[in-house]
Amino acid sequence: MISANDLSPSELAALLAFHAEAGVEWLLEDEPVDRLAEFEAMKAKRADARAAPQVRQATSPEVQSGRVQTATSGKSRDAFPNAPATPTVAIPDEQAVSEARFAAESARSLAELRTAMEAFTGCNLKNSARNLVFADGNAASGIMVVGPMPYAEDDRDGQPFAGRHGDMLERMLSGIGLSRSDILLTNVVPWRPPGNRVPSGREADICRPFVERQIALAEPRHVLLLGNFTARFFFGTNETIHQTRGQWRELSAGGHLVPALATLHPQDLISAPVNKRFAWQDLLAFKARISG
Repeated sequence: MISANDLSPSELAALLAFHAEAGVEWLLEDEPVDRLAEFEAMKAKRADARAAPQVRQATSPEVQSGRVQTATSGKSRDAFPNAPATPTVAIPDEQAVSEARFAAESARSLAELRTAMEAFTGCNLKNSARNLVFADGNAASGIMVVGPMPYAEDDRDGQPFAGRHGDMLERMLSGIGLSRSDILLTNVVPWRPPGNRVPSGREADICRPFVERQIALAEPRHVLLLGNFTARFFFGTNETIHQTRGQWRELSAGGHLVPALATLHPQDLISAPVNKRFAWQDLLAFKARISG
């Protein structure tokens, strides 16, 4: 087994980057820790905490007799009424969507929207993410590029399309005479899902008001959608990216209509280089439209 002491700084950096992209978020400690035992102990502690109030209530004389006395009226009542279930801590999805919509519509600028999203607590993804990954670039360019979600390096840097995905996107854009500084770059979901998994439908619904408000505030003239999840999210179909790519369609976001073109995500080009020729065709079509 190779020790970390035997690796050069560059090799260590490459190893850390590899683990970060794989979804590893914790480093090993000096001494081994039995996480399974910790988890079982935590469950037992919670169970004891829940059982303690019930034990105290069941052993009281009033409860043993089956009657309790109210503090206000002095009248006795049954000790075992049909009490409602313990309320859940999580915000219901419908309420979370409503709160997200209210927060998004209240923002009158991208700066205000960012502040509102930083204060928003209705999406569970925020609990596991390191950073909010907000829109970055030139909002006045008239060109907006939208990806699906932040990945590990994006979450670490708090910037959309960092790391190798960003490098590949830079090459894609430079092929048609653009750069990051020429566009506004964002994601559908602003918080990284654990392990880089695809956001659930409920998570996407909660985040929808935020990305639609970004589009409405930036008022782009053309939008480039990256990847399968993003195309399905905005076009409302179950078609794959290979079925929707290269076709101009109209995107509606908060009453703002804008022509949008879907193409492959940089990850699709990294994992399968044969996809580069398809992406190049789409990028040429995008360049022709924005130039015209």
